[in-house]
Formats: sequence, C-alpha cells, structure tokens
Amino acid sequence: MAHKSIETKYYEERASFFEDLARMGQLSRRGFLHIAGVSAGIAAAKGLIVPQSFQLIEIAQAAETAAPAFTIAYISDTHIYTRDLNDRFVRSIVKAVEDVNALDPQPDFVLFGGDLAQLGRRQELDLGAEILKTLKAPVKMMVGEHDWFLDMGEHWQSLFGAPQYSFDHKGIHFVTLMSVHEKDFWTARGMTPEERMQTVAGLDNGIQSRFEVGPEGRQWLQDDLAKVDKKTPVVIFSHSPLYKYYRPWNFWTEDADEVQEILGKFDTVSVIHGHTHQLLVNRIGNISFYGLLATAWPWPYAPEGLPKLTVDIQMNRSDPFNAFDGCGDGQINVLASGMIDKVYNLWNRNPVTVKASYLASKGASDRPPVATLTSY
Repeated sequence: MAHKSIETKYYEERASFFEDLARMGQLSRRGFLHIAGVSAGIAAAKGLIVPQSFQLIEIAQAAETAAPAFTIAYISDTHIYTRDLNDRFVRSIVKAVEDVNALDPQPDFVLFGGDLAQLGRRQELDLGAEILKTLKAPVKMMVGEHDWFLDMGEHWQSLFGAPQYSFDHKGIHFVTLMSVHEKDFWTARGMTPEERMQTVAGLDNGIQSRFEVGPEGRQWLQDDLAKVDKKTPVVIFSHSPLYKYYRPWNFWTEDADEVQEILGKFDTVSVIHGHTHQLLVNRIGNISFYGLLATAWPWPYAPEGLPKLTVDIQMNRSDPFNAFDGCGDGQINVLASGMIDKVYNLWNRNPVTVKASYLASKGASDRPPVATLTSY
C-alpha cells in the first residue's frame, strides 16, 4: 500500500469530520458541496490523493437539515417537600411546568429526570404527581434515589409504574434505566427506613455504597437492546451519570464501564442524566452524555473529574441570594440522526445550547459561550 503523505491524511480526516456534521444535520447539503469542492480542488492542485469521501457522493445528497426531527422537554430534580415545610421547591416545579406548557409547538413528551421528592414520603410524591398532571404533553418518568430509599420505591411505583422500561418513538429507541441501586448498608446497622433515606440523601457521608445499575439491571438492558439494530439511534435516560465523575459525592455509577460496553455496539448513543444539578457534557467513545438542570438548587462542580468538554463551558456559579439562579429546565432537540442538541434553559440567564457537533468534534466545533464566573 502506498504511504500517505501528511497532507493526504489531513484531507481524509477533514472529510470524515464534515461527513459527521452532515449526518448530524449541522451542515447543509449546499455547505457540504462547497467545502468538498474547495478542499478537493486544493488537494488536486497539490497532486494529492483525493479521498473518496470528498467525491460528490450520496452523503451530500442525504445531509439533514438543521431542524430537529422532534423535541423533548425536561424537568428534573425538584426535591419537593410538602408545602408547609418548604414552599420554595414547590414554586420551582410549578414554574418549570409553566415553562413547558408555554412552549409552542408543544414537545412530543416531557422527561422527568428523577428526585421528584426530597425524603420519598407519600405526601411529597403525591403532590409532585398532582403538579406534573397539569403538563399538556405526555410525561415519561424516571426515578431518583430520593424517591426510592424510604420504602424502596413502593409508593413511586404505585404512582408511575416500573422504574425500567423502553419505547420507540420516531425511529429512536429510548430506554429509561434504574441506575441508583445501592448495596445493602442498612440491615447490618439496624437502620429504620427514615435513617436509610437520610443516609442516601447525604451523598458524602462515607457510609452508603456507590450507585449502580446492578447485574439484574444490566441483564435487562442487554436483553432489551438485543432486539434493536445497531444502526438504530439509542437514547438512555438515567438518573445518575453513566460514567465515573466524582466518587466522594456519589456523582458516580459503579458499573458504568459495564453499561458503556453494552451500549458500545450501537452507532449513535446519547445518555441524558439527572442528579448532578448542573450543565454537564461528556463524550466517551460513541456515547454522548448530557446532564440536566435541577429546579431545586444547583450543585457546584466537583473539585476533580470534571469532563474535558465541560471545563470551558461550565455554567456560571450561582448567586446565593437568588433562589432561582443556576436552576432551570430545558429541551432536548432530537436530530434525524438520533444525536441531540441540548438546550439548558437557565432561569434568570441566557439559555445555553450544546450542539451534537460540539461533542462529536470533541470540542472543536460549535463551542457554547465560555463561563465568565467560574464555579466555586
């Protein structure tokens, strides 16, 4: 095989990059043809081998438009108490519902990202369910650790059903994964359900185990995805991040590597997670990860482990005297390719859009605005 020059390799890599953008809908057919023509012309003038991908082939004709195929709205991490204990968090979830109901057109559905309640009490979950019923669009529920560990999910499931399920929508396979299992730390200590719940709510207490999908959950996921063609785009909803961010705060999923291995056979995978209460993006192999904003409060960024793609676009630190600052809701614009443009609707600030091309290019393209007030 003939040895390729550095310049030839450059044009091949450039071709691959722009093909990816075209597939994601970030580059129009006209734009692709223009770049392809100019680059191929320069390469030919230099006497280089013109990569096959820079010929005017079907990929240019099949390039998507920038418009999303459909939109999902999201609300997450409301952590509500009963009104007599804490009305502020209740007002926050109501504000988020009003935001979503004001969208025109309405989203195809609304994702609730987990931690509806703060202490998992029946009255908290009932109140949250009552408020979410006022949404105009259908709701897809995900469970968080605050909803689960008082009664091990009994009342949450009576309201919303199974914590793991999948469905297909407009060519995308969606999976809602229960990712906040913990190994039993409570029985040997003789803890009451209330003590167990308080322990799990204290993320850095050093007593509880780390979150995990668990062997049964991983087997369920593997069985579910066995029926799905690897070219079908997959979107995973998971409360905890399906990667290892910062263990001391339990911003962590112990068996994340095993879950990523299951997802690795698919061409396009996006993971949408709650729990971290912050603008957070990551890319590992073929998997794009997006954190959700909370309506209750923003967490600061952890002192280490922050994904590279978040370092330069982290949201500004919150104003401690403004109850809504650093909180919010948002939209997930699903492209025809199955990749997503993620909108962070930060209350009291300009919204931030993180495009699929930013993650796919590993930060080289469409970088969102840089934070001016970095996190504490």
